[in-house]
Amino acid sequence: MAILAAERIRLSSVIPRPDLSLVGGTSVPAALTRGDVDLHLRIPQREFGGTVSIVSRIHQTIHEEIWQPTLATFSVEAALPTGLAVTPIGSQHDLRFRRSWQLLAADSELLAAHNAMKRRHHGEGAPEYERQKSAFFDLLVELWRNHPAGGG
Repeated sequence: MAILAAERIRLSSVIPRPDLSLVGGTSVPAALTRGDVDLHLRIPQREFGGTVSIVSRIHQTIHEEIWQPTLATFSVEAALPTGLAVTPIGSQHDLRFRRSWQLLAADSELLAAHNAMKRRHHGEGAPEYERQKSAFFDLLVELWRNHPAGGG
């Protein structure tokens, strides 16, 4: 995807070897999406604060009300609405972004449940939709932890 490649180049100019990936609905064929692009930047824990500061200089911060010691979010100027989440490697938020989408890509029944949840809450106000989406992803994280190949 061109947006991912362009952002990788942009970040490479300020962060050595950025671990940047595509997540969200656009990362899984057949997943329903609002047409936005979600990117995930994984950073060693010791570099999290400095990286957030650097990224804040090149991208607008967004959703600061959800920021945590292991999560910062930004808006990326691109052809499509694009968000960037920054997380420390191995953190709860890293797990949530990476493994949830891996599960959805690998399991057609979970993907169908994801799409049904999106359809069910289409058009609802953002807070209710976000609550439902968060609960769904909490379930995915638990499924991953209880999966024989998961757990960490």
